[in-house]
Amino acid sequence: MSRYTGPITKLSRRLGIMLFTNGQSKSKAFQKKNYKPGEHGQKRFRQSSEYNKQLQEKQKARFMYGISEKQCRKYYELANKSDEVTGTQFLKLLEQRLDNVVYRAGFAATRPQARQIVSHGIVMVNGKKVKTPSILVSAGDKIEVRENKKKSQLFEEAKNSKVKTPKWLKSELKSLSAEVIALPDSQDIERAINSQLITEYYSK
Repeated sequence: MSRYTGPITKLSRRLGIMLFTNGQSKSKAFQKKNYKPGEHGQKRFRQSSEYNKQLQEKQKARFMYGISEKQCRKYYELANKSDEVTGTQFLKLLEQRLDNVVYRAGFAATRPQARQIVSHGIVMVNGKKVKTPSILVSAGDKIEVRENKKKSQLFEEAKNSKVKTPKWLKSELKSLSAEVIALPDSQDIERAINSQLITEYYSK
């Protein structure tokens, strides 16, 4: 499954990083129990194998961006064909996903919420309604919430928030519109993920 519906904090503790930013209570729970879940979570065992470290980084990317294993491998294969550093390009592609752009633009509080917004056909890209969260945006693309949905209670908090958008996006929260002014570069990728370990995982 591409969409995780289990305990958020438990999964975050297993991977050692708070994956979803949806609520102070979950963040506090993660910080309070900053160790692996389970009976032996606080005990020290031997060092993780290299394979386990690589797998864990891949899982971080999967769950953070809400993609399936099949999609994850597809993005890696696309990245591997480019002239860029494979791991860096892999994360750039994840950043270009439409649901991530909606999240980065500040229209949604979390990536799962952004995914739902796109899936319900609430967003338009270049004037056309889309329902596919995995669409990869290009420089010059214009993203906007449909006019008849802009007054929805769903976006009231977003309109008044002060979200710091990445430099490759120009976002207007009052009008719930955004433009991709450039593609993300190596400075814009998710720093919490070690892309080199993902490359090592898939290159075996």
